[in-house]
Amino acid sequence: MVETKELTDTSVFGQIAEHQHEQVVFCHDHETGLRAIIGIHNTVLGPALGGTRMWHYASDAEALNDVLRLSRGMTYKAAISGLNLGGGKAVIIGDAKTMKTEALLRKFGRFVRNLNGKYITAEDVNMTTKDMEYIRQETKHVSGLPESMGGSGDPSPVTAYGTYMGMKAAAHKAFGSDSLAGKRVAVQGVGHVGTYLLEYLQKEGAKLVLTDYYEDRALEAAARFGATAVGLDEIYDQEVDIYSPCALGATLNDNTLSRLKCQVVAGCANNQLADENIHGPALVERGIIYAPDFLINAGGLINVASEVHGGNRQSVMTQTERIYDFTTQVLARAEQEGSHPQAAAIRQAEERIAAIGKVKSTF
Repeated sequence: MVETKELTDTSVFGQIAEHQHEQVVFCHDHETGLRAIIGIHNTVLGPALGGTRMWHYASDAEALNDVLRLSRGMTYKAAISGLNLGGGKAVIIGDAKTMKTEALLRKFGRFVRNLNGKYITAEDVNMTTKDMEYIRQETKHVSGLPESMGGSGDPSPVTAYGTYMGMKAAAHKAFGSDSLAGKRVAVQGVGHVGTYLLEYLQKEGAKLVLTDYYEDRALEAAARFGATAVGLDEIYDQEVDIYSPCALGATLNDNTLSRLKCQVVAGCANNQLADENIHGPALVERGIIYAPDFLINAGGLINVASEVHGGNRQSVMTQTERIYDFTTQVLARAEQEGSHPQAAAIRQAEERIAAIGKVKSTF
């Protein structure tokens, strides 16, 4: 499932205007089969940093919608985390298992290079540090490189740690304690980040239910972590304390939200709310505490940002741990304002962008 949302204007420029993007780049190369879109949302705080994902989209329109929503989320993620970075994202259209080649990735790297540093890429869904090495051969504007190349390495463990911190903060709000021992947690998606999150949850003694698009991966993770594996659609009906979406976005929508039997939603997927103006308030109405996705999954961005601005693993983990405090603040602000957490988090991010915007313009 990709991050879809009903748009008021389905034209290309209409969508760009609705999301208030600065620039969208369409990349095509006949020889390698590359079809990609780079979305640059906002560069007031600095160059747009965000990963590239490769996905077999049903249509080009779906891919465009995905990259626009993802890059917007990166702007807010950087801003609320105190990073001096803007928001960007890229999608490569195609099946990663059959279409991803060195030549295709290097050609994509040339398109990134042509943006002269306005966009810095990193890994995302179906991309690896090895893929970043190929892209790096064509442009220096790459992060998430292997530690052997002086990079920060795989950001997945840090993303998982930040999500774990945000989950604990939300649990404290819901249950009066941030202990997850004995809590039933449903994890949707056990890829790189989801697996690391499972490690944290298992160590704390949580009772785990999980699912994944790839059944063999779900069964392997269930055996490894002593969890119960369920079907893709069954995950929404589980009697749990916490639902943790860790796959692709828009899993909180008209069809699924009423089925949730939990008190907290906290996961590492991007754009979990199919429509934040509808489903954010709906969660509040149902008494479910939502930890904003772009806030608690910011660990990966913090990690790759250390390649741009400097830093070591210890400083990265210390900064990521602060997601607990940021989440606590946002949940308190939402309650005080009578709004929902996603709206409160966006306002907090936009306030920082507006303040710094008085100092400088875009990147």
